[in-house]
Amino acid sequence: MTPSNGLRLLPWTGPDDKPCYLSTDDTAGYLSRLADHAEDIQLELGVELLDHAREVLADADSDPQELRLLATDLTEALRDTLRVATSRGDRLLHPDHPEGLPAHLS
Repeated sequence: MTPSNGLRLLPWTGPDDKPCYLSTDDTAGYLSRLADHAEDIQLELGVELLDHAREVLADADSDPQELRLLATDLTEALRDTLRVATSRGDRLLHPDHPEGLPAHLS
């Protein structure tokens, strides 16, 4: 959702890695629920990746290739997390929007 148009930023991108938005008054609709589920999965994967990163970084024998892969995965997880935070933050800023406060925060 952007402050000016009430659209929800979705947790995936479209062609050319451009953001996707949803315009709906139905927060229980199929696409809204799909987006909620995708966000939850992205955040869970980020937690798992963070745990893995701690293990890899604690191992002094981690090779450069493994560290490079870890950095790539962490970058993608951070991108996803920031997209989720932006989307949820925008919805919190506009409680009069039909989506209002996300269910897990109310």
